[in-house]
Amino acid sequence: MPDRVRLRSIATALPAAIRTSAEVETLIRDASPDYRLKAGIVEALSGIATRRVADADVQCSDLAAQAARTALRDAAIDARDVDLLIFAAASQDLMEPATANLVQEKVGTTCQVFDVKNACNSFLNGLQIAESLIMGGSCDVALVTSGEICSRAISWRVRSHAEFKRNFPGYTMGDAGAAAVLTRSTDGRGIFYRRFSTVSRHWNLATIDCGGSMHPRGEEHTYLHADGAALKRVFMDIGPKILCTMLRDAGVMLDEFDRILVHQPTLPYLDELLRITGTSIDRVEETVAEFGNMAAASLPVAHARAVARGAIASGDRVLWLGLASGISVGTMMIDV
Repeated sequence: MPDRVRLRSIATALPAAIRTSAEVETLIRDASPDYRLKAGIVEALSGIATRRVADADVQCSDLAAQAARTALRDAAIDARDVDLLIFAAASQDLMEPATANLVQEKVGTTCQVFDVKNACNSFLNGLQIAESLIMGGSCDVALVTSGEICSRAISWRVRSHAEFKRNFPGYTMGDAGAAAVLTRSTDGRGIFYRRFSTVSRHWNLATIDCGGSMHPRGEEHTYLHADGAALKRVFMDIGPKILCTMLRDAGVMLDEFDRILVHQPTLPYLDELLRITGTSIDRVEETVAEFGNMAAASLPVAHARAVARGAIASGDRVLWLGLASGISVGTMMIDV
């Protein structure tokens, strides 16, 4: 049997509050009395009907901890037996210390912790690191967590069509938490391939500027701004090519996977990627219309929901395909 690491469990934490695209437009209009917004434009452009929004007193670590407790329960593992806890998200509770410390305090683990940040591929990178450390013998049980509250990085004020386009990626965001428990496999199943490719020259196409040395303070830097059209062009240009290279490197074909999980910024993104790769929507776990873009929590949420409804079962082969600003493309291939 091959020596592999498996995902013992994957769990989610979805806020109860639902915000419709019509409500998003109301928030824009309330903050932008001089801007004329066409009714229905947000859902028409994004394909997103609803998204979840965390309450004001809920933090990223709360969503991560909630999902982590469920994942540990489902894996029948005590929090004290976890050797490594990673918080992997685009969001965070605060700049210092690592949000993983707050998650640990809320979950009850007593292990090494740290954060991993790579935009929407953060969770994938967290799994990659946890797998490596388990395979290298540094730990036996790893807990990878995520808590995304991107709804607090949205600029509602719009003064021009150009500003609306720059703010628009924020209007697609939804809040969510996720967690996965990883251990060494005992039956030869588990992760059998993982690879990432980054084209960093496009880093400035999507940014939240605040908190670093460039813009240490200033409210105007706390919002997500992006060139959505340019991001889509880049992803559609490089994404399928990188995916083909990774499939060839892994020695597998796309039609060998029983379920395909793709990061979904908007429904048009997903539709275009499926068209280019010749993949049927029936084989893909579609989440964006109901939950929006959940950043790094998107892929684990999709996996957990597919498991819950029987679309992923033991013996299946699953592909995770991550797309993130930066720009990076990542894949993880798993025999469940």
